[in-house]
Amino acid sequence: MTTPVKADPERRRRVLGGAVCGLVAACAGLAVAELVSAAVRPEASPVTAVGGAVVDRTPVGVKEWAIREFGTADKLLLALGIVLVLAAAAALAGVLAVRHLPAGIALAGGFGLVGAVAALSRPEATWHDALPSPVGGLAAAGVLYLLVRAVSTPRPVGAPPGGAWSMDRRGFGRLVGAVLVASAGIGYAGRRLGAYGSAGATASRAELVLPEPAVAAPPVPPGAQLPVPGISPFTTPNGDFYRVDTALVVPRVDADTWRLRIHGEGVSNPLEFGLRELLARPLVEHDITLCCVSNEVGGPYAGNARWLGVRLADLLREAGVRPPSQGGPADQLVARSVDGMTLGTPVETVMDGRDALLAVGMNGEPLPFAHGFPVRMVVPGLYGYVSACKWLSELRLTTFAAYDAYWVRRSWAQRGPVKTQSRIDTPRPSAEPPEGRVAVAGVAWAQHRGIARVEVRVDAGPWQEARLGASDGNDTWRQWVWEWEAAPGPHTLEVRATDGTGAVQTGVRAGTVPDGATGWHSVPVRVRPGPGRKA
Repeated sequence: MTTPVKADPERRRRVLGGAVCGLVAACAGLAVAELVSAAVRPEASPVTAVGGAVVDRTPVGVKEWAIREFGTADKLLLALGIVLVLAAAAALAGVLAVRHLPAGIALAGGFGLVGAVAALSRPEATWHDALPSPVGGLAAAGVLYLLVRAVSTPRPVGAPPGGAWSMDRRGFGRLVGAVLVASAGIGYAGRRLGAYGSAGATASRAELVLPEPAVAAPPVPPGAQLPVPGISPFTTPNGDFYRVDTALVVPRVDADTWRLRIHGEGVSNPLEFGLRELLARPLVEHDITLCCVSNEVGGPYAGNARWLGVRLADLLREAGVRPPSQGGPADQLVARSVDGMTLGTPVETVMDGRDALLAVGMNGEPLPFAHGFPVRMVVPGLYGYVSACKWLSELRLTTFAAYDAYWVRRSWAQRGPVKTQSRIDTPRPSAEPPEGRVAVAGVAWAQHRGIARVEVRVDAGPWQEARLGASDGNDTWRQWVWEWEAAPGPHTLEVRATDGTGAVQTGVRAGTVPDGATGWHSVPVRVRPGPGRKA
């Protein structure tokens, strides 16, 4: 019989010790980079910079899958994934360092260059953004060097491979603990400095008092909110409003230093102003439903709010802009965010009489940071990817032929009019309601056309007209309910809407790319038999 060869315990200790050294060095490097990014800006930190670069280069299908499966948690999962990859690479660098110190040090420091390249690839980048990652990489390389030299001794001539550890486990543990404590302190200091840097933005929002609108929205009609448990509220609370964007770190813009510039083709009177100057203009209030082009049929990425802002068309006319129908040379309005995001909106649409706004308020308060404080665009009738620029910093007039905005360069359509959609909120998929009368209810929207009719059918049977909630105008969604006499057994519910022009929502299923999903929302349920009846 052959006796199994036991693994060299010294070799195992060296591999494990090297991996620990690499991980601890990575923690130190990230902490130092966090501290440096506090002096630059939060978006320049390595994880955020690499994450942003990954988002920019991720195929559309993968992005859509992530949004569909994880919602706003996709950003957290991306950051965790980057950290895990970094941890694996750091462990590899540590193992390599105990075998060949220069190679391990080079690998550890090389990740700083990767972060710098990622930071500089972002559309809003400046040279300062490249600083945190290399500094963090140098710190990681230095800590790895010190750890490996502290715990290992060179092999004497003729000694067996593997070398020997010069520290016992207790000493090694104390050294690692000391480095981790120092790293935690540095990281905490970076976080606190970053928070201090954004304190001005937080204070500016807290101190902002929105003026009364010159044109106030009428009260929401009493019948707009149907008394049906499980239906989406007519007005979506700010904390529940959907968020879909590419920002791994929500920009925190100081309202006191914010500026907006309007310029470009056909602009005879370029404008530039701050928030106080914008608020001095007549403000209008309007209820508008927003929805994301990434929203699948029946999906959650739609919400309704009361927005306060300045009419965008008035600002463009003041700048001398004419729509293409009146001879204007520009047909695209490119909005740029402080984080470099660009969205392209048809000039004709924002100047056709609808309440396209530069919004400053949402449901009676200043915009939340996550929804664009201090100023964002809101254009009824267009998907957000071509109209709803948050953290707005620039408006430039150009043409669709001359410039492709961020999402257009990633296979989405240039123009994104909202398609008629309807959704069943209750009963939920796979619900088991009791037989008898069941309220089937939900919302439907076709912004700037309105909803005229909603119909429901069971098991592909005849369409039944639902009762509509009161209308709050053509730019908001509308609640609906249909009372169903449900018989026991499995059933499939479907819904379709008719917009204000008389066009019926198509039942042809299509995905979100390139200009929004289509199809009827369907919900499978199993109705439970009543008391005394067999299932």
